[in-house]
Amino acid sequence: MNGETISLDIDQLYQHYGKALEKDHYGKYVAIAADGRVIVSKDDIEVVSRAINEFGSGNFVLCRVGYRYVNKIRVARC
Repeated sequence: MNGETISLDIDQLYQHYGKALEKDHYGKYVAIAADGRVIVSKDDIEVVSRAINEFGSGNFVLCRVGYRYVNKIRVARC
């Protein structure tokens, strides 16, 4: 991680990398990095935690597979 964040287009990333997940992962959470790497799980906190570690904070989008938006995100207390 270099500490920098990048501008990401959630709709474009979902169309390119997330849409294909709908058949097998509908309703799960997905973090998508700008280069197309994905992390998928039914646990939103697991996805966010892994994405921060692997992609860097602010360098991914979080979506729910098959949904237009995520309506609730749980906050992990450290």
